[in-house]
Amino acid sequence: MNEQLENGPVWVISNNVPKYVVMYGDAYRQMEDELSSLRVQLSEADVRTGRVRRGTADKLMDELLED
Repeated sequence: MNEQLENGPVWVISNNVPKYVVMYGDAYRQMEDELSSLRVQLSEADVRTGRVRRGTADKLMDELLED
């Protein structure tokens, strides 16, 4: 398996359906860090472009239950 991991993540397939991905822990942590950074960048972009509304959880729940 280690030889296969040298080429990147390995998919485990069951009944012709991808079920799991095996990868080195360092690669997984790097992927998590990159995703976290991207989420922050996207959130900051939302704030800059005005796609954010301020409110409370109660107000949000009221709005959701109105529909």
